[in-house]
Amino acid sequence: MDIILKENVEKLGFKNEIVSVKNGYGRNFLIPKGLGVLATESAVKVLNENLKQQAKKEETEIAAANKIAEALPKLEIVLTAKVADGGTKLFGSVKTSQFTDALAALGHTIDASFVKLPKVKEIGKYEAEVRLHRTVSATVAYSVIAE
Repeated sequence: MDIILKENVEKLGFKNEIVSVKNGYGRNFLIPKGLGVLATESAVKVLNENLKQQAKKEETEIAAANKIAEALPKLEIVLTAKVADGGTKLFGSVKTSQFTDALAALGHTIDASFVKLPKVKEIGKYEAEVRLHRTVSATVAYSVIAE
């Protein structure tokens, strides 16, 4: 089932984006909560017309997102976590809030809902995917060290 999102939905997509979801998720959650509408032919036409009108405004947003996307991979992000004595396994895992707090300390405020981290259970180097805009995303390298 295709849905047009009316608002940004965590781990799904941005406002005015057409996403494919399972029928139950669309009918029982997104549409009743007002987060999306069914992507009918007429709704898609209306969406396309609205997007054309917003294109000028969006160009400035994309330029700002591209600027941030160029700066993020150059940052050295180091996260600390508790580790078993003499081992490399973490107690728990690294959370997106830790990652976004580290980015905020370096001067880049990113919404945690648009950050995808891999499962981190050991000390090492990893990569996170950060979606800055509907069309702009960046891959950011970071390392996890013992506290």
